[in-house]
Amino acid sequence: MKRFQVAYVPVGAPTFHLESAKKEFEHSIALLQAACQEVMPAQEVESSKIEVELRVPQEMLLSIDLLQSFLESIQPDLIVLQNITFANAAFASEVLHRFRETPILLWTLREPAIDGGRLRLNSLTGAYSAANTIKQFRREPINYIFGAPEEEKVRAHVEATVRAAHLRFLMQDLRMASIGHTPQGFGFGRALDQDLLEKFGVRLESIEARELIQLAKSYTDEECEAYLIDAKNRMTGWEKMPEKNVRDFARLYKAYETYVKEHQIGALSSRCWPDFFTDFGTPVCAVLAMLNDLGVAASCEADAYGALSMYAGMKLSGSAVFFGDPVSMDEAENTITFWHCGTAACSLAREDTGALVGEHCNRHIGPTCEFGCKPSGEATIFRIGRNADGTYRFFLANGEILDKPKQFLGTSLVVKTHANAEKMVYETVEAGWEPHFVVIYKNVQKELEILGKMLNVEIVKY
Repeated sequence: MKRFQVAYVPVGAPTFHLESAKKEFEHSIALLQAACQEVMPAQEVESSKIEVELRVPQEMLLSIDLLQSFLESIQPDLIVLQNITFANAAFASEVLHRFRETPILLWTLREPAIDGGRLRLNSLTGAYSAANTIKQFRREPINYIFGAPEEEKVRAHVEATVRAAHLRFLMQDLRMASIGHTPQGFGFGRALDQDLLEKFGVRLESIEARELIQLAKSYTDEECEAYLIDAKNRMTGWEKMPEKNVRDFARLYKAYETYVKEHQIGALSSRCWPDFFTDFGTPVCAVLAMLNDLGVAASCEADAYGALSMYAGMKLSGSAVFFGDPVSMDEAENTITFWHCGTAACSLAREDTGALVGEHCNRHIGPTCEFGCKPSGEATIFRIGRNADGTYRFFLANGEILDKPKQFLGTSLVVKTHANAEKMVYETVEAGWEPHFVVIYKNVQKELEILGKMLNVEIVKY
């Protein structure tokens, strides 16, 4: 059992109004307890091998000695540094000296009363002292919130920060796989193992696509029967598919799923064309759809950063995400259509059609997935991208997924963006963004923005 630890560090001085401070101390603990309980989507709680732990001091840390003693007892993955009252810069210095890489949320409390009398907490001045010190130690943007524990904006920000730190923690334990190389002209998705490890803590391993093709060819029909049954329970229309392609799909499904399990892979990017059409005779599209349904982020065209973007969205939303190209825009409707050849998770299919089996739109070989995706009142468009100088950037936009049928052969969905869709398309093209994006079935823009700050990457938000 691995442990994700949040540490509450309330610092201050004993010369302020301690009765008011004690009340804020207790309310802050209650808020953090609730945030830690909600850190993982409900469907992941039972199967998770990670324990979420909140560490709080027995009393407010109103001296350097008390602070040092508490810091010696923790190994946090997120520090919530709160000025319970004013505290000078020495308190923040102690925290930063001991924990140089741990993400910090700096939290300032609102004055409990403005009545012409005593300044009870003076928390805001303490925040300036702490922030000034943090900037001497750190280059990343400061994650900051002002307000009382009872305020909705504070609750939302604290919860989003805990979820973002938890995702960062998961990434540091993630094993990704690159199966084959990016096709010519698709180098934007290619990743180096050192880059992923240094920035995200992700371990990347590589395998040639032909190795899994050869493994798939070695299986008998009997060995793959359970995989075919699973796929038929998720998708319909198999009777229209040539029997050889159906059987070869099951072989390929078993090869990928076996590799994922044996190597403990949480996300993968897979080469698709032309190899699986020319060397195997059956595409990998529907196999990747199955993996996405099983909770393994799987991108096509060997897009490693696309797969990592999918992984982030899946962990924050607790459900499958859509991976695809922006292929159409309707200025009047303020929508962008996202599409791909047929790798969407079956769980994303519209209820009126379900997940259908089809042929690849260009190669006319199946099975691929054929359906429009179900609607959602909230959605986040996300991409981990790279600038021309090699630095990272996050693309973030919010909207809703409309109730639209399949737009083109393959799988598709239509997003009505909150921002101006035309402006977004023009600016992302002109800024050289990669042509693959992830659409997440939840509004997790705040969590991803906070994660970007933790990782010190550029945030492009609409």
